[in-house]
Amino acid sequence: MNEQDIAQAVEKVLSKYTNATASNAQPVASNADTNLESIVSQILKETQAQPQSVPSQDTVRGSAEYLGCFTSMEEAISAASQAQVQYRHCTMGDRAAFVKGIRDVFTQDDVLEKISRMSVEETGMGNFEDKLTKNRIAATKTPGTEDLVTSALSGDSGLSLTEFSAYGVIGSITPTTNPTETIINNSIGMLAAGNTVVYSPHPRSRNVSLVAVDLINRKLAELGAPANLVVTVLEPSIDNTNAMMKDPRVNMLVATGGPSIVKTVMSTGKKAIGAGAGNPPAVVDETANIEKAAKDIINGCAFDNNLPCIAEKEVIVVNEVADYLIHCMKKSGAYLLCDRQKIQQLQSLVLNEKGTGPNIAFVGKGARYILEKLDIQVGDDVKVILLETERNHPFVIHELMMPLLPVVRVENVDEAIDLAIKVEHGNRHTAIMHSTNVEKLTKMARLIQTTIFVKNGPSYSGIGVGGEGHTTFTIAGPTGEGITSARSFARHRRCVMVEALNIR
Repeated sequence: MNEQDIAQAVEKVLSKYTNATASNAQPVASNADTNLESIVSQILKETQAQPQSVPSQDTVRGSAEYLGCFTSMEEAISAASQAQVQYRHCTMGDRAAFVKGIRDVFTQDDVLEKISRMSVEETGMGNFEDKLTKNRIAATKTPGTEDLVTSALSGDSGLSLTEFSAYGVIGSITPTTNPTETIINNSIGMLAAGNTVVYSPHPRSRNVSLVAVDLINRKLAELGAPANLVVTVLEPSIDNTNAMMKDPRVNMLVATGGPSIVKTVMSTGKKAIGAGAGNPPAVVDETANIEKAAKDIINGCAFDNNLPCIAEKEVIVVNEVADYLIHCMKKSGAYLLCDRQKIQQLQSLVLNEKGTGPNIAFVGKGARYILEKLDIQVGDDVKVILLETERNHPFVIHELMMPLLPVVRVENVDEAIDLAIKVEHGNRHTAIMHSTNVEKLTKMARLIQTTIFVKNGPSYSGIGVGGEGHTTFTIAGPTGEGITSARSFARHRRCVMVEALNIR
């Protein structure tokens, strides 16, 4: 750092002290502490906060440090805890400005393209176009401070307000399937609610997660936010995740992933939000618009190569319209696999050794990639592998997260609903139904009790892609919060003002 840089840093720090009462965006020392020693200490922090090794926004890989990223979980939690103390002094207007800043960063085309492409390259899952869509809606359709609506009750005895307050430091475990989408989504919601957040990303999405956290911190620094509102570790690991879950300074845990991690956070004794697995069935009855249903199902199943837990995982169709539905799905981008030997090869290929779940090597891979492993060559227009199976086939029972869609025939819609409830396994995640029979649509919604129930549309409309409503990538079925937003990460606080005449 040259003399000019130091002079600018000194001027910046001194201006904070002289303007301390004018803004709450960057809390500083009280008047009692504004002596020479504290000023010098602050200047040293400012001049050391930007070492030459910190990468620019164009740096996405390597061992260079990233803003908000620490060598140990202990350091990360300490930084977030200190930031939380400062953040309490920020106004709702400050929070709204910080949220807007995050939105601004991740709606820039170059940033969106960079993190979307990097996610696919690093994880080997999903596809670039749909990653773009998911990252964009995370930035634009995640609720901010507007979600924190205060309610009031007045009467003869006085006035009661119910408002939202922060939990404090939140520990967030993010998946490899939606790494940046979850970080963008949770950062907006958690900061809007007044919390700081410590991320523990999946190790397979380390680099792109560091980039996302770095971009957020750089923008927040520009806006004068307290440092380290959003932090993570440079080397994500199970040990770091365990350390985060056990640390008493972490007030709340939010896990987006498989059933095991959700079960773990729920057993910590802390307030926990768990977004677990799904196995969404799509039911099609004889009253449905078959052409539209076919297109919607294929598009939903193919979305990001079937990585989202909301995506259609199996189709249950009334027999009298099954042939036409399959015909229309083929026209919409499905390849129908009929050869029994190829189906057996496919089963051996994409299931794990026990046949109880997916072979991780094929999770999030494209239909064309999988078919090539079976020596079947298809064009880029093929998005989904379609095959007919019995109702207890592993492809139906287990969530695979790849564009492979089993079709099961049933005799009537009531049988379809019963089977859909069975194969959803009580995850209470997502279900889809194509029908114009309002009575049957209502019946399925009431009985299956999923967090998301999509009627006559692709699954992704349930998270705001082409459908009404806000988005989330933390769909909390197991713990009941459902479609999470800022208010999910806040406590309810009642403030009561009592009429003097009623005090006894």
